[in-house]
Amino acid sequence: MARGAPSPADQQVVGELATRGVVVTASQLEGWRRAGLLSRHRRRGLGRGIGSVVDAVDPVVVESAAALARHARQGRDRRLAVADWFAEAGESRQLGDAVVPEPPMNAVREALLWIESRDDQPLLDVLRMDPSLGADALYAEVTRLITARSYPEVVHPAVVRAAVSAGERPPRGIRDADSVHLFAAAVLGHAEIGADALAEALAGFFSFDMTAEDWGRMLRAVERGEDPQAQAFLQNLLDQIAAGVSPLRQASDAELVRARTVLHGLQPFYMLYMLHAFVLPDTPRLAALRERIDERGMGLLLTQTISFNPIPQHFVQGVTGCLLPELDALYEDLMEQYTANPKIFDLPGRADGFLGFLDAWNRTLEEHTPTGSKPGSPAAGAETRKVSRKLKQWEPGLGKALKVLIGWALKAEEELL
Repeated sequence: MARGAPSPADQQVVGELATRGVVVTASQLEGWRRAGLLSRHRRRGLGRGIGSVVDAVDPVVVESAAALARHARQGRDRRLAVADWFAEAGESRQLGDAVVPEPPMNAVREALLWIESRDDQPLLDVLRMDPSLGADALYAEVTRLITARSYPEVVHPAVVRAAVSAGERPPRGIRDADSVHLFAAAVLGHAEIGADALAEALAGFFSFDMTAEDWGRMLRAVERGEDPQAQAFLQNLLDQIAAGVSPLRQASDAELVRARTVLHGLQPFYMLYMLHAFVLPDTPRLAALRERIDERGMGLLLTQTISFNPIPQHFVQGVTGCLLPELDALYEDLMEQYTANPKIFDLPGRADGFLGFLDAWNRTLEEHTPTGSKPGSPAAGAETRKVSRKLKQWEPGLGKALKVLIGWALKAEEELL
């Protein structure tokens, strides 16, 4: 065999993937190996001085190469491909789907941290601003950065649903000013912000089973010097933010995998929570799931954590958010509640299950335009186009969450047969 020629094992990998319509080359396989992303073939020694041979190609090598081929392309940073591969490896699989192996965790950690640093660098620069510049300069810069970033507008789904059902234009959410207050407090100190504003910010980002009112009482006690323990807790929290230390850097491999599990597991529940605003038919068990989210005060945190736009930056934000023990506990709670009452799509008075649920939703959607305006009016058309663009943007992520929901529905109905 000529020097540099593909090995028979690599030729077999290339050929097997070609039968699936996946095009890779032997040089790509070797490049992925040098980057530490693809295992070498297991070889068996033939004896001293004789050499070794590959008896059979490991399926893990084949599926890993297939995953890299799906996500890597010319000119794209490999770390983005690794993040996409890590996301895919944790997705729910259907019967007959190939198992996607886990990428090397050292490469996963490197990719997640690199993506996070690119996304958060402007805010980290703010944290390193000289406090002597003053509060006005800091607020102006943080506000500019927060406005430029794609933060979701937060309006409770029930509020939107009530407006749509009444034929009114849904209220506009305001951009989350809590980030401004939180970052300003980290740099200038909590006393510069005011208890009420900082309490709202802390309740949104760090619930700890505490409402804004709870945080406000604690902050006012700190201001009066009445609670040294709370003072130390608050200062430690703000110091961590000011240090810019990523939870990803401190998380173990197992914690990263668990956070991914929580993220994928919460997406279907959040999809149902969010779509309540789009006049999704209500059932007692769906209402109970929404109530559990609201009882824990997690609606805002879910909105900040979960995105249906499956780009690596949003996935990394989601994994980071799901390292919080509050979201892990919420996931366990919702899964326990769902497992106890899995027929969440059963409408009162109907016996056609999930299909009847979808039929009822379709009929309800036909009765409403997004603005409550008359069909064909300029306002209705503009709002409809906006909603359509947003749903189109979310389509891949929504499709995956819907696939899980359909699986749940079919499983619940099969259990009755």
